[in-house]
Amino acid sequence: MECYLAIDIGASSGRHILGSVENGKINLEEIYRFENGISKIGNEYCWNIEQLFKDIKKGIKKCKEIGKIPSSIGIDTWAVDFVLLDENDKMIGNAVAYRDDRTEGMMEEAFKIIPKDMMYLYTGIQFQRFNTVYQLLSIKKNNPEILDKAKTFLMIPDYLNFLLTGKKVNEYTNASSTQLVNSFERTWDEKILDELGIKKDIFQEIKLPKTNLGTLRKELEEEFGFDMEVILPATHDTGSAFISSVCNDSDSIYLSSGTWSLIGVENRFPICVPQAMEHNFTNEGGIDYRYRFLKNIMGLWVIQEVRRNLDNKYSFGQLVDLAKEHIDFSSIVDVDHDRFLKPENMVEEIKLYCVETSQKVPQEVGEIAMCVFNSLAHCYKKAVYNLEEIFEKKFERINIFGGGCQNNLLNELVSKVTGKELLAGPVEATAIGNIVAQMMSKDILKDLSEARQVIKESFDIKIFKSN
Repeated sequence: MECYLAIDIGASSGRHILGSVENGKINLEEIYRFENGISKIGNEYCWNIEQLFKDIKKGIKKCKEIGKIPSSIGIDTWAVDFVLLDENDKMIGNAVAYRDDRTEGMMEEAFKIIPKDMMYLYTGIQFQRFNTVYQLLSIKKNNPEILDKAKTFLMIPDYLNFLLTGKKVNEYTNASSTQLVNSFERTWDEKILDELGIKKDIFQEIKLPKTNLGTLRKELEEEFGFDMEVILPATHDTGSAFISSVCNDSDSIYLSSGTWSLIGVENRFPICVPQAMEHNFTNEGGIDYRYRFLKNIMGLWVIQEVRRNLDNKYSFGQLVDLAKEHIDFSSIVDVDHDRFLKPENMVEEIKLYCVETSQKVPQEVGEIAMCVFNSLAHCYKKAVYNLEEIFEKKFERINIFGGGCQNNLLNELVSKVTGKELLAGPVEATAIGNIVAQMMSKDILKDLSEARQVIKESFDIKIFKSN
């Protein structure tokens, strides 16, 4: 049976998941899992790209060990981060992570050159201090010698694909997150690059999901003992996750729930109106030139950090159970505030916020967890209200997918506070979307509509009612 390998790398871990189709249903099998994370090198928080590639290779070898060699492979990761290569294709400096504080104040520097409303009109991308454009501006201001030496700009999955194939391309969904791609022309915006003084020749041709990059480098084929094709999925993990929505209509809101929560709708055109900018919605590229009109919310990062601050004494399931014991705890924090991006201590930051806003301060673990989940639900509610205001219509339902959709307490809270029917699933949305893109590239599935129908029939979907 032909199978396809999705390598899905998130901020804390990565997985190799094999997908195949049997009797009209998609089957998934996790082959290999590895850790990921940022660490401090000197004064910078960085990704260990060398270790990531070692783990990618280990997982591929694992496929051969179990006798399930994929016909193709696709890699997806988080967005905005990148590497720069010199004339010998060697990395210049570190792969600095978006949570590093080097971009502090860079948005304001950019707006002195390009007014904020014009930047939004050009790109349609929401303003986040860690966007690629502000990372590049930081390098230009503080380490100009790095940009002077740079010959190639590759985002993290682009670089991993380069290591596999020797091909240099920038994939569309991830490139759109840089705030350097013109949302209407779908190419690098030369006007922005010129005005910000970032040289244009380091950027590669933008390629769409489903593009076949060809086979492995010869030395890797020899190392693995087999060859396979490398196909671009939506390399931005959220782009892959949105493919897996089981709602294929205009009355549904999509919510990808993981370390980040991304809530919005799917469009055929970008929405760059002042109202969208005011609410800080983004128009990220999707498969088949669809636009993911969404809002980026801090997400489960908050409870992940709470768990870490508690020395990982509790599983996420236990935190949910403890929260249920304090279901009436009503204090709410603005999880989307910059102060929760990377605080020294998330638990103390939550308590301090409650003090500053004259709310009851959570003390017990269950109260802290309930505060986080309730805050997330109300943040989603605000985004839903903004969407309905912009589109001047009521949406009927929310489809929440990704790892966070397993949190039934959060699902119940979201359905209750938004008043919407909520469909939870599929859990492995990103890996499924990655695999489906490979299948569409090979004409196993003819289009996105067929793919979503197959996904709906392949995985369990839970339904939560608001009343």
